[in-house]
Amino acid sequence: MQSSQVVTIVSLFAATLSMVSFVPQAWGIIRSRNTDGISLKTYLITVIGFVTWLLYGFLLMQWAIIVQNIICLCLSAFILMMKMLPQRKKEVVADALTPDFLSGEGG
Repeated sequence: MQSSQVVTIVSLFAATLSMVSFVPQAWGIIRSRNTDGISLKTYLITVIGFVTWLLYGFLLMQWAIIVQNIICLCLSAFILMMKMLPQRKKEVVADALTPDFLSGEGG
């Protein structure tokens, strides 16, 4: 295997882990409707960081950076939004995103 192939594989693996790392937090919020244990400041900084990485990717026209950071930005922005919403609206969003077979309403 050539050195460039190893670099590509490692970078894809790292990008995938970065993207997937937000899924358990987002899914936990949807299931529990609880964001008490989430730091608003942390997710504000995280979202700003992903916006900056996205800008960097566009400046370089590097699609790997752009795509990864769009996905991470969407997931982290969702978590931030849920943190900032009042409980009543969290319930509405979570209900809309919960599949019927998990909510007990499936037919």
